[in-house]
Order: sequence, then structure tokens, then C-alpha cells
Amino acid sequence: MPLDPAQFNSAYSGARHRVEEQHADIPTEQARLRELIPADAETEDAEWANTLIGLLAEPRPPEREWSRLYHQAGAAAAAAYPRDGSAEEKIAAIEQARREIFAIAARATEEEAPHIQGMTRSLEHIENALRNPNWPADPPVGTN
Repeated sequence: MPLDPAQFNSAYSGARHRVEEQHADIPTEQARLRELIPADAETEDAEWANTLIGLLAEPRPPEREWSRLYHQAGAAAAAAYPRDGSAEEKIAAIEQARREIFAIAARATEEEAPHIQGMTRSLEHIENALRNPNWPADPPVGTN
């Protein structure tokens, strides 16, 4: 029987949660995970599972600390999400936010700049949908 990656991943996530949040015994959790590896599992699958089992004993790296510029760009992106107004007004707000985010990214570190620029992607999708809706704004007359 092959190793079920989805089942193992779910079990690993549960074990990681119990270790980190409930201070569960790591060797006990590792033993539970090893039981999920079938004796006839493919070598590559068994190696992957055993690597994860080993990682359970290692603490996760600390959360990334983002700069002031990253948070500033995040605030600009959040403020641009359309709420009220015409399509043209929403597009203008999004365009302005995207320009502001790219200007912020230009001042950011080389490592952080792509993450800041990435904030513009969802805004771009919203702008495209406002410019070229792919669904009717109102149901066709006579369909209700």
C-alpha cells in the first residue's frame, strides 16, 4: 500500500500543532507518524515522510519581521480595495495605490522589494475585472 501524502501531511500538521501548542511529547508524536508509513512505501515517499518526522523535533524559524516600508505598502493596498463609487473611481484608486506600492518597493531592500511588489497583483486583477467584467452586473431582464 503506498503512502498517502495528503493523509500523512494532515497527520504531520496535527502533530506539529500538538508539539507547539500543547507541548506534546515529540518522540511520541514521531512514533505515531512512523506508524503511518507503510512497510512497502516507495523509497522516495518514505524518505520524505522521515524527513518531516525529523523536522518535528526542530523548532520553526522565527516569524519574518517585515520593515516599515512593507507595512506601509500593505496599508496602501488595503486602502485601495474598492468599496463605494463608480468603476472609474475604483480604478483610479487602484491605479494610485499600485503606483504608491511600486514607489515604496523601489525604496525597499532587494530581498523585500519583490514581496512588496507582489501586493499589486490582487489589485491588478480587480482593476482588470472592473475594466472588462466577465460577468453581468445585473441579471438579464426577465430572468427573475
